[in-house]
This record gives sequence, structure tokens and C-alpha cells, in this order.
Amino acid sequence: MSLISVKNLSIAYGAHVVLRNVALDLEPGEIVTIVGPNGSGKTSLLRAIIGATTPVSGDVRQKPGIKIGYVPQRLHIDQTLPITVERFMTLTDRVGTDACKAALGAAGVPDLLKRQMSGLSGGQFQRVLLARALINQPDVLLLDEATQGLDQPGSAAFYQHIEAVRNDTGCAVLMISHDLHVVMSASDRVICLNGHVCCEGTPAVVASAPEYRALFGAGTGGALALYRHEHDHHHEHDHAHDHAHDHTHEHEVAE
Repeated sequence: MSLISVKNLSIAYGAHVVLRNVALDLEPGEIVTIVGPNGSGKTSLLRAIIGATTPVSGDVRQKPGIKIGYVPQRLHIDQTLPITVERFMTLTDRVGTDACKAALGAAGVPDLLKRQMSGLSGGQFQRVLLARALINQPDVLLLDEATQGLDQPGSAAFYQHIEAVRNDTGCAVLMISHDLHVVMSASDRVICLNGHVCCEGTPAVVASAPEYRALFGAGTGGALALYRHEHDHHHEHDHAHDHAHDHTHEHEVAE
């Protein structure tokens, strides 16, 4: 069965309906990205999946015994609070130092264990949040705009690492993103939301869909940088492509 199955989901806050009749299934090992304009219901959908929001109709089913790791959109820690990365990692889970080290290594930041949280860069902070989500070896990683505040190369590197985590662990990934210019490279499937599912499919299919272009503009072929990350390319070459906004949509799909 699917790891997560959403059927005919509708969510409303008072009289305001934010999602109507949304359906999606997340299969093992799959990377699914949800995109949509502000106010399209992306975060509400994720909150319903983790049980933080009660839908007005429809349901969310999780495979029995499933383990979910969650990387939030943002997390504020008082800069005056003395707390190490290791202490932060063990606040809610009783895990040892070895497990913390392994999770930090999986997140690509093996040397941060004894660092103060207040001294981390934005990219390091997000990698620690990722490590915390990975510490119990989840079946599914949920990411809610996890690269918000990072620059474009930082976002691209984060998404490429998420792809590597999926390849190494076999976990499925369901992520919400505003980073249209880089997010597609790691996605097996893209779902475009605007209060309902406008379109879904492979990155190339969604980027060329009239519904997608109506939401994000006909010129989003370039802004999207529908560049498939090829593993025989160097990262410097990848970033050069990320910044090459003069590529046409047709040229990008051809790649």
C-alpha cells in the first residue's frame, strides 16, 4: 500500500475553504514536490497529513507503523540561549551521541555536534533540522519550504542532498517548495496546488501545463530552470545552469 494516501481532502478555516477535494498518494522511495502560489493551501495540506489540522471532509491514511521525519518551514531559537547541536538533537528523542553523529553525517554536516545552535549559518541550521528529522530513520521525510531564507546555490545544494538521502536510505520525500527555479531537479513527480490540484505529473509535464503557466506566468520555463541534475556534471556546472535564465523551456526539456 501507499505510505501516505490522501483522498477527497477538503480543509476550511471558518467559511474560507483553502483546499477542495485534494487527492495524492506517496509511494516508497518517491520524491513528490508540491508547488503553488501563496495561499494555495500547501502548508494546510502538510498539516493535515501530520494530523495538525482536521479536514472538513476526506481522509488521510498512513501505512501502519510508518515513521515520519518532519523538517519545518522555520524554527526560532533564542540567540541568547546556550544550546549545542547535540543537546538540540536530543530534546525530544532519547538518542545517544553515536545516533546524533550518524544523523548529522547523513545530513552532510558531520562536524557540528558540539557547535552552538546560535552560531550556525542558515544553511547549517537547516541541515541540523534535517539531521533531527533523520535521526529515527524515517520512511517518509516531510519538508515544508525547508530552504526558505537560503540563497539559490544553497537551495540547490540542499535539494541535491535530499535526493542523495533518498538514494542512500530509500525513504520517500514529500516537500513543499517556493523554489521553483531549482526544486524540479530532484522531483519524480510534481503536484501544482491552487486550492485544488491544478495539474500533476513529471516536472516536464507540469512545467508545460497551461494551468501551471497560468499561475506562474508563461515565462516560468526560464525561471523554473527545468534542468535535470546529471550526476556526471560538476556542481559548478549545475549552478551555472541554475542561473542561466535565458534558456528556453523547450531547451530545458530537451536536456
